[in-house]
Amino acid sequence: MSDEKDLEKQKAAAAAKAKAEALRKKKEKEKAAEGEEDATVKDKEKASQTSDKDSQEKQTSDTDEDLAKKKAAAAAKAKAAALAKQKRKQEEAANPEEKTSEKPDDLAKKKAAAAAKAKAAALAKQKRNQEESSKTESDSTSDKDDSAKKKAAAAAKANAAAAARKKREASDGESAEDDEKAKAVAAAKAKAAAARAKKKAGADKKEETEEEKPSPNQPLLDKYTKVIKEHLGEGVFEDAYINRLSKHVPTLVAKRDTYHKIAEFLKFNEQLGFDYLSELHGTDFETHMEVYLHLFSFRNKQSVALKVKIDRDQPEIESVTDLWKGANWPECEAYDLFGIKFLNHPDLKRILLGEDWVGYPMRKDYEPHDVEV
Repeated sequence: MSDEKDLEKQKAAAAAKAKAEALRKKKEKEKAAEGEEDATVKDKEKASQTSDKDSQEKQTSDTDEDLAKKKAAAAAKAKAAALAKQKRKQEEAANPEEKTSEKPDDLAKKKAAAAAKAKAAALAKQKRNQEESSKTESDSTSDKDDSAKKKAAAAAKANAAAAARKKREASDGESAEDDEKAKAVAAAKAKAAAARAKKKAGADKKEETEEEKPSPNQPLLDKYTKVIKEHLGEGVFEDAYINRLSKHVPTLVAKRDTYHKIAEFLKFNEQLGFDYLSELHGTDFETHMEVYLHLFSFRNKQSVALKVKIDRDQPEIESVTDLWKGANWPECEAYDLFGIKFLNHPDLKRILLGEDWVGYPMRKDYEPHDVEV
């Protein structure tokens, strides 16, 4: 439609242009017939004709420019309409339910019917639950009553049996009562012993299971024992093992006369370098006393435990304060609580109890002289 309008406008412009050209030619013929006029008049006519021609061309160009603007506006409008139509189609595809909006009354009726149906179902379910709950409560109440009656009967029976037994024991005399007590004590002891044995068997089984797996610190223990035996001799240890109950710490048990030598070697040997004493304490095993040291090497980031067994009746061992200054107070504490004497200690004294305190409280056979204390 727009192309036809453009063609008509172009035809009109061409016709106007042809008409002007024909008029110009007609005037020139008339001038030729009438004779030549003054040059001034010719110039004016020529100028006039030129001006008319320019105005016609300008009018044509203006018409073409308007036509281009109209074409651009029409194309933009058509493109916008196409985009709006495409967007509407996408929205309808994404929300197909909205198509039903053409009949809002029917949709509202359906929603109301569904809501009413759901409400009725909910009420029916609630009523059913209440009936079941009341039935359960009544059953539970009757069961509780029966249970209470049975318990009361059992309690009465037990009380009667206890009264009869008491009466019988009273008639049998004090000797029978003592026998019953002795039997009860013996049974309790036997039960406790069985429980201990069972617990110990379980612990032993667990320990055996753990011992089957190799310890990650076994190479360290092998390294320590090898280096020490190479420098101090084969017979310096009583034992060497991995303490699985204490984070798999490699543990060395020194002999009484090699304890200080091993401690000194552990600190100053270049391969070992255990320069930090983190713990020192004593232990009473009733058959003997024991001193325990836990050492750490900051250079190698490794740990080792050193033990030594000493006589319980005369507990004496060399002090290691000359190797680790941190052993000063722990050795005084072991002396204070266990009575272990550390030879060559710079100032061995009781640090928790007074010097006039009788006995050593951490020993298994300690008996306090003042019961209130």
